[in-house]
Amino acid sequence: MKSFTYRYPVTVYFGEKAAEKNLPAALGKAGKNVMLAYGGGSVKKNGIYDELMHLLTAAGKNVTEFSGIMSNPTYAKVQEGARLARENEIDFILAVGGGSVIDCCKVVSAQAKTDSDLWELETVQHGGPTDLIPMGAVVTAFGTGAEMNNGAVITNEEKKVKGPLWGAFYDFAILDPAYTMTMPMSQVVSGAFDALSHCMETYMGAPRETNLSDEINEACQRNIIRNLRATLKNPQDTAARSELVWAAAMGENGILKIGKVTDFQAHMLEHQLGAYTDCNHGQGLAVIHPVLYRHMLPEAVPQFARLAVNVWGVDPAGKTETQLANAFIYALASFIKEVGLPTTFTEMGIPADTNYAAIADSTVLTGGCCRKFTKGELLAVLCECR
Repeated sequence: MKSFTYRYPVTVYFGEKAAEKNLPAALGKAGKNVMLAYGGGSVKKNGIYDELMHLLTAAGKNVTEFSGIMSNPTYAKVQEGARLARENEIDFILAVGGGSVIDCCKVVSAQAKTDSDLWELETVQHGGPTDLIPMGAVVTAFGTGAEMNNGAVITNEEKKVKGPLWGAFYDFAILDPAYTMTMPMSQVVSGAFDALSHCMETYMGAPRETNLSDEINEACQRNIIRNLRATLKNPQDTAARSELVWAAAMGENGILKIGKVTDFQAHMLEHQLGAYTDCNHGQGLAVIHPVLYRHMLPEAVPQFARLAVNVWGVDPAGKTETQLANAFIYALASFIKEVGLPTTFTEMGIPADTNYAAIADSTVLTGGCCRKFTKGELLAVLCECR
């Protein structure tokens, strides 16, 4: 295991009525002017908006609403939020939603406090924000684990790039599984697969020998698989939903990454697919992973073989390591079909004339991936996914 320093700044309030029990005290430490950020308005339909507004009003806060954050947040939307924060002298941001809202607000918190263009500052000048608006998150859609870190995935429509920007860590995250019970089942499945993908992408990094971080990771993967199946069998299974919510958080709270250099090549490829097509993230990952892993197989045999046995329960008796590695890819692809995720870009509705060459050419090549892909090989992967 590589050397590491582990420090975690986010306080997590998990469980039933977590907002009611903990938000008043947390808001007591916040300033007077609060931005309430959310997406398309589902929080108003399911009653979460009213509950949080009651708590904000009781805490004596002046509330400014920042709504309409889209599923793939754009840099233009970030700038809109930053202007709103400056104009209303926002002291604290309360982000309510899933990864899109939560990611968008991380960057708003940084952009609102600098006159520099944050994209230029971080991606060209390789600098970073020095002042940030404090924030809290209320998770209503699980999967991304975005509330657990300070990285955000933002689409710069002008540059045709969907990539990472860095902002604030959340002071706290409220994870009440009941808040996720109104998620459409397609979103539940997509979110759960995104969480599973985070675990696999971390696992497939270096070091590649057995280590404690990976053994914890295997348990998280088994948990997601088991509880997604339970949720599909009974969508109102609160115990299964609770496990999925926490497993998604575990995927991105740093614990699985201790001592690791992560992979995330599938994510980088899907991000650029999203930049060009605005597609569903979890679905894109489901299509890409098995194809990319077949290309990675020669370099990934030991890790794939361990996943086959330790996560997917493949009996190793009489099988070579390579046979086990192939069995892992087969098990993963079968699970994707089982839970109703798409297996091709065509099933996702991605247009046939999509510029896959441009997508491959603009994809970041990650250092932790066991196979050193070329842009040409990534184009071949995308073409196989069609």
